[in-house]
Amino acid sequence: MVALDLSSQASVKEAAGQILAAHDRLDLLVNNAGVMAISEARTVDGFEMQLGVNHLGHWTLTAVLMPALLRAHSSRIVTVTSTAHHMSPAIDIDNPHLHGRYKPWRAYGQAKLANFHFGLGLHRELTNAGAHTASLIAHPGLSDTDLQAASVEGSNGGTSQRFLQTMARHTGMPASSGALPQLRAATDPQAKSGEFYGPMFVNNGAPVRKPILRRFGMDRAITKLWEVSERETGQFDLSAAAK
Repeated sequence: MVALDLSSQASVKEAAGQILAAHDRLDLLVNNAGVMAISEARTVDGFEMQLGVNHLGHWTLTAVLMPALLRAHSSRIVTVTSTAHHMSPAIDIDNPHLHGRYKPWRAYGQAKLANFHFGLGLHRELTNAGAHTASLIAHPGLSDTDLQAASVEGSNGGTSQRFLQTMARHTGMPASSGALPQLRAATDPQAKSGEFYGPMFVNNGAPVRKPILRRFGMDRAITKLWEVSERETGQFDLSAAAK
Protein backbone atom coordinates (compact mmCIF):
# COMPACT_ATOMS: atom_id res chain seq x y z
CA MET A 1 0.00 0.00 0.00
CA VAL A 2 1.33 3.42 -1.02
CA ALA A 3 -0.37 6.74 -0.27
CA LEU A 4 -1.20 8.61 -3.48
CA ASP A 5 -3.10 11.85 -4.14
CA LEU A 6 -3.64 12.21 -7.88
CA SER A 7 -4.58 15.88 -7.45
CA SER A 8 -0.97 16.64 -6.46
CA GLN A 9 1.89 16.13 -8.88
CA ALA A 10 4.31 16.09 -5.94
CA SER A 11 2.34 13.29 -4.28
CA VAL A 12 2.24 11.31 -7.54
CA LYS A 13 6.02 11.57 -7.94
CA GLU A 14 6.63 10.64 -4.32
CA ALA A 15 4.37 7.60 -4.55
CA ALA A 16 5.93 6.50 -7.82
CA GLY A 17 9.37 6.88 -6.25
CA GLN A 18 8.38 4.61 -3.37
CA ILE A 19 7.08 2.00 -5.81
CA LEU A 20 10.27 2.12 -7.89
CA ALA A 21 12.39 1.80 -4.77
CA ALA A 22 10.54 -1.38 -3.80
CA HIS A 23 10.09 -2.96 -7.25
CA ASP A 24 12.60 -3.20 -10.08
CA ARG A 25 9.88 -4.40 -12.48
CA LEU A 26 6.13 -3.83 -12.71
CA ASP A 27 3.79 -6.15 -14.57
CA LEU A 28 0.59 -4.13 -14.39
CA LEU A 29 -0.64 -0.57 -13.95
CA VAL A 30 -4.37 0.19 -13.94
CA ASN A 31 -5.14 3.90 -14.12
CA ASN A 32 -8.59 3.66 -12.55
CA ALA A 33 -9.14 6.54 -10.11
CA GLY A 34 -11.27 9.56 -10.89
CA VAL A 35 -13.81 12.19 -9.93
CA MET A 36 -17.03 12.90 -11.83
CA ALA A 37 -19.06 16.03 -12.61
CA ILE A 38 -18.09 18.01 -9.51
CA SER A 39 -18.34 21.76 -9.08
CA GLU A 40 -15.44 23.76 -10.48
CA ALA A 41 -12.28 23.29 -8.43
CA ARG A 42 -8.51 23.41 -8.90
CA THR A 43 -5.76 21.03 -7.87
CA VAL A 44 -2.80 22.25 -5.82
CA ASP A 45 -0.96 22.64 -9.15
CA GLY A 46 -3.71 24.87 -10.58
CA PHE A 47 -5.21 22.24 -12.91
CA GLU A 48 -8.94 21.88 -13.44
CA MET A 49 -9.73 19.17 -10.91
CA GLN A 50 -11.27 16.53 -13.18
CA LEU A 51 -8.57 16.80 -15.84
CA GLY A 52 -5.91 17.03 -13.14
CA VAL A 53 -7.02 13.90 -11.27
CA ASN A 54 -8.44 11.74 -14.06
CA HIS A 55 -5.74 12.37 -16.63
CA LEU A 56 -2.74 14.48 -15.61
CA GLY A 57 -2.19 12.59 -12.36
CA HIS A 58 -2.24 9.29 -14.24
CA TRP A 59 -0.03 10.73 -16.99
CA THR A 60 2.72 11.54 -14.49
CA LEU A 61 2.29 8.29 -12.58
CA THR A 62 2.66 6.31 -15.81
CA ALA A 63 5.63 8.36 -16.97
CA VAL A 64 7.59 7.93 -13.75
CA LEU A 65 6.79 4.21 -13.50
CA MET A 66 7.52 3.54 -17.17
CA PRO A 67 11.11 2.30 -16.70
CA ALA A 68 9.92 -0.47 -14.35
CA LEU A 69 7.04 -1.36 -16.68
CA LEU A 70 9.41 -1.62 -19.63
CA ARG A 71 11.74 -3.91 -17.70
CA ALA A 72 8.96 -6.51 -17.27
CA HIS A 73 8.67 -9.17 -19.95
CA SER A 74 5.12 -8.33 -21.08
CA SER A 75 3.62 -5.65 -18.84
CA ARG A 76 0.29 -3.93 -19.37
CA ILE A 77 -1.10 -0.46 -18.74
CA VAL A 78 -4.91 -0.21 -18.59
CA THR A 79 -6.47 3.24 -18.65
CA VAL A 80 -10.11 3.51 -17.60
CA THR A 81 -12.34 5.76 -19.66
CA SER A 82 -16.16 6.09 -19.77
CA THR A 83 -19.02 6.29 -22.25
CA ALA A 84 -18.92 9.97 -21.24
CA HIS A 85 -15.91 10.38 -23.55
CA HIS A 86 -18.51 10.91 -26.30
CA MET A 87 -19.71 14.09 -24.51
CA SER A 88 -16.72 16.30 -25.31
CA PRO A 89 -14.62 17.55 -28.21
CA ALA A 90 -10.87 16.97 -28.11
CA ILE A 91 -8.87 18.92 -25.56
CA ASP A 92 -8.37 22.63 -26.26
CA ILE A 93 -4.63 23.36 -26.24
CA ASP A 94 -5.23 27.02 -25.39
CA ASN A 95 -7.75 26.40 -22.60
CA PRO A 96 -7.46 22.83 -21.28
CA HIS A 97 -8.64 23.86 -17.81
CA LEU A 98 -11.85 25.41 -19.16
CA HIS A 99 -11.35 28.89 -17.72
CA GLY A 100 -14.64 30.72 -18.26
CA ARG A 101 -16.17 27.67 -19.93
CA TYR A 102 -16.50 25.23 -17.06
CA LYS A 103 -19.49 22.93 -16.76
CA PRO A 104 -19.32 19.79 -14.60
CA TRP A 105 -20.24 17.32 -17.32
CA ARG A 106 -18.22 19.11 -19.99
CA ALA A 107 -15.15 18.80 -17.79
CA TYR A 108 -15.87 15.16 -17.05
CA GLY A 109 -16.35 14.36 -20.73
CA GLN A 110 -13.07 16.08 -21.57
CA ALA A 111 -11.22 14.15 -18.86
CA LYS A 112 -12.66 10.81 -19.98
CA LEU A 113 -11.87 11.56 -23.63
CA ALA A 114 -8.33 12.36 -22.45
CA ASN A 115 -8.21 8.89 -20.86
CA PHE A 116 -9.44 7.37 -24.12
CA HIS A 117 -6.84 9.20 -26.20
CA PHE A 118 -4.09 8.58 -23.64
CA GLY A 119 -4.49 4.81 -23.73
CA LEU A 120 -4.57 4.69 -27.53
CA GLY A 121 -1.78 7.23 -27.91
CA LEU A 122 0.38 5.30 -25.49
CA HIS A 123 -0.25 2.15 -27.53
CA ARG A 124 1.03 4.01 -30.59
CA GLU A 125 4.11 5.32 -28.79
CA LEU A 126 5.03 1.95 -27.30
CA THR A 127 4.49 0.14 -30.59
CA ASN A 128 6.67 2.62 -32.46
CA ALA A 129 9.37 2.18 -29.81
CA GLY A 130 9.30 -1.61 -30.17
CA ALA A 131 8.40 -2.04 -26.49
CA HIS A 132 6.84 -5.21 -25.07
CA THR A 133 4.55 -3.17 -22.80
CA ALA A 134 0.90 -3.09 -23.91
CA SER A 135 -1.55 -0.21 -23.47
CA LEU A 136 -5.29 -0.95 -23.39
CA ILE A 137 -8.42 0.98 -22.45
CA ALA A 138 -11.59 -0.10 -20.68
CA HIS A 139 -14.77 1.33 -19.22
CA PRO A 140 -16.99 0.00 -16.39
CA GLY A 141 -20.39 0.94 -17.79
CA LEU A 142 -22.99 2.12 -15.31
CA SER A 143 -21.83 0.65 -12.01
CA ASP A 144 -23.20 1.32 -8.56
CA THR A 145 -20.13 2.53 -6.67
CA ASP A 146 -19.11 5.40 -4.40
CA LEU A 147 -18.37 7.49 -7.52
CA GLN A 148 -21.99 8.66 -7.79
CA ALA A 149 -22.23 9.61 -4.12
CA ALA A 150 -18.96 11.55 -4.37
CA SER A 151 -20.32 13.26 -7.48
CA VAL A 152 -23.45 14.37 -5.64
CA GLU A 153 -21.40 15.65 -2.72
CA GLY A 154 -18.85 17.34 -4.96
CA SER A 155 -21.55 19.14 -6.94
CA ASN A 156 -23.44 20.33 -3.83
CA GLY A 157 -26.33 18.00 -4.59
CA GLY A 158 -26.57 18.66 -8.32
CA THR A 159 -29.80 17.49 -9.98
CA SER A 160 -28.19 15.50 -12.80
CA GLN A 161 -25.71 13.97 -10.39
CA ARG A 162 -28.51 12.83 -8.08
CA PHE A 163 -30.41 11.41 -11.07
CA LEU A 164 -27.37 9.38 -12.12
CA GLN A 165 -26.91 8.14 -8.57
CA THR A 166 -30.52 6.89 -8.58
CA MET A 167 -30.03 5.25 -11.98
CA ALA A 168 -26.89 3.50 -10.82
CA ARG A 169 -28.54 2.34 -7.63
CA HIS A 170 -31.52 0.80 -9.43
CA THR A 171 -30.22 -0.22 -12.87
CA GLY A 172 -26.44 -0.21 -12.56
CA MET A 173 -24.19 -3.21 -12.19
CA PRO A 174 -22.58 -4.02 -8.85
CA ALA A 175 -18.99 -2.84 -8.46
CA SER A 176 -17.73 -6.41 -8.84
CA SER A 177 -19.28 -6.60 -12.33
CA GLY A 178 -18.22 -3.09 -13.29
CA ALA A 179 -14.62 -4.02 -12.56
CA LEU A 180 -14.61 -6.90 -15.06
CA PRO A 181 -13.78 -4.94 -18.25
CA GLN A 182 -10.68 -3.48 -16.60
CA LEU A 183 -9.72 -6.88 -15.21
CA ARG A 184 -10.17 -8.54 -18.60
CA ALA A 185 -8.02 -5.90 -20.28
CA ALA A 186 -5.42 -6.41 -17.56
CA THR A 187 -5.34 -10.21 -17.43
CA ASP A 188 -6.89 -11.88 -20.49
CA PRO A 189 -4.02 -13.71 -22.26
CA GLN A 190 -5.70 -12.98 -25.62
CA ALA A 191 -6.06 -9.22 -25.05
CA LYS A 192 -3.74 -7.10 -27.16
CA SER A 193 -2.30 -3.61 -26.96
CA GLY A 194 -4.60 -0.96 -28.42
CA GLU A 195 -7.81 -2.85 -27.63
CA PHE A 196 -10.85 -1.47 -25.81
CA TYR A 197 -13.01 -3.45 -23.35
CA GLY A 198 -16.40 -2.63 -21.88
CA PRO A 199 -19.83 -4.12 -21.08
CA MET A 200 -21.55 -5.95 -23.94
CA PHE A 201 -24.67 -3.76 -23.91
CA VAL A 202 -23.04 -0.30 -23.75
CA ASN A 203 -23.35 0.18 -19.98
CA ASN A 204 -24.36 -3.29 -18.79
CA GLY A 205 -23.36 -6.86 -19.48
CA ALA A 206 -20.39 -9.15 -19.71
CA PRO A 207 -16.97 -7.63 -20.51
CA VAL A 208 -16.23 -7.79 -24.24
CA ARG A 209 -13.90 -6.21 -26.74
CA LYS A 210 -15.47 -3.01 -28.09
CA PRO A 211 -14.88 -1.20 -31.40
CA ILE A 212 -12.77 1.95 -31.36
CA LEU A 213 -15.10 4.75 -32.46
CA ARG A 214 -14.33 8.47 -32.93
CA ARG A 215 -11.39 7.61 -35.21
CA PHE A 216 -11.85 10.71 -37.43
CA GLY A 217 -9.32 13.29 -36.27
CA MET A 218 -8.05 11.00 -33.50
CA ASP A 219 -4.37 11.23 -34.42
CA ARG A 220 -4.52 15.01 -34.26
CA ALA A 221 -6.44 14.88 -30.97
CA ILE A 222 -3.82 12.57 -29.45
CA THR A 223 -1.05 14.90 -30.58
CA LYS A 224 -2.85 17.81 -28.91
CA LEU A 225 -3.27 15.81 -25.71
CA TRP A 226 0.45 14.97 -25.66
CA GLU A 227 1.32 18.65 -26.11
CA VAL A 228 -0.93 19.75 -23.24
CA SER A 229 0.12 16.93 -20.93
CA GLU A 230 3.84 17.47 -21.45
CA ARG A 231 3.49 21.23 -21.05
CA GLU A 232 1.41 21.05 -17.88
CA THR A 233 3.31 18.28 -16.07
CA GLY A 234 6.84 18.60 -17.41
CA GLN A 235 6.85 14.83 -18.03
CA PHE A 236 8.03 14.10 -21.59
CA ASP A 237 8.10 11.19 -24.04
CA LEU A 238 6.61 8.34 -22.05
CA SER A 239 8.21 5.68 -24.25
CA ALA A 240 11.72 7.19 -24.41
CA ALA A 241 13.16 4.50 -22.15
CA ALA A 242 12.18 1.85 -24.69
CA LYS A 243 14.18 3.37 -27.53
